[in-house]
Amino acid sequence: MKVSTQRLTMSLITEGDWSLFVSLHTNPQVIQLCFDTPDETVLKSKFESRLTPWEANSNTWLCMVIIDKLSGQKMGVTGFHLEDGIAEVGYLLLPEFHGKSYGTESLSGLMEWAYLEHGIAHYKAVVTEGNIASERVLGKCGFHLDMIIPEAHMIGGKTYSDHIYFRKIETYK
Repeated sequence: MKVSTQRLTMSLITEGDWSLFVSLHTNPQVIQLCFDTPDETVLKSKFESRLTPWEANSNTWLCMVIIDKLSGQKMGVTGFHLEDGIAEVGYLLLPEFHGKSYGTESLSGLMEWAYLEHGIAHYKAVVTEGNIASERVLGKCGFHLDMIIPEAHMIGGKTYSDHIYFRKIETYK
């Protein structure tokens, strides 16, 4: 299973991607507006759950590694969890790839693939208050802010609201 865009290839995460996964979940520049650094047991469990084979009717996350086509460098992960016909999307990029539209390109490519291959037309994203870069990515990908849940969780001892975004795909050309 592979997804391809102009600059990127996305392929299923494998056991060999453990170091990338750790970097994405422990680098302060990546997680500062997402979550606190998980302990190793929680992180290992999360990683192993992402290795579970995904099918359109499964209850598991589809997790794909984002790879630069030219250099072959692994840049981050993207994916979604399907529940009641709505795919909740998520993505994390290493800091050196921030601000270069890779998040937008990978998310757009993933949604187009999911729509064309599996008919998934409804998408949701949860963004922490203040994560303006992720909100920009979602806006560029056609999402709209649907609701704000005040004081939804804590990161670093500070309480944040969750911004809930939705998108319905009508058609891809």
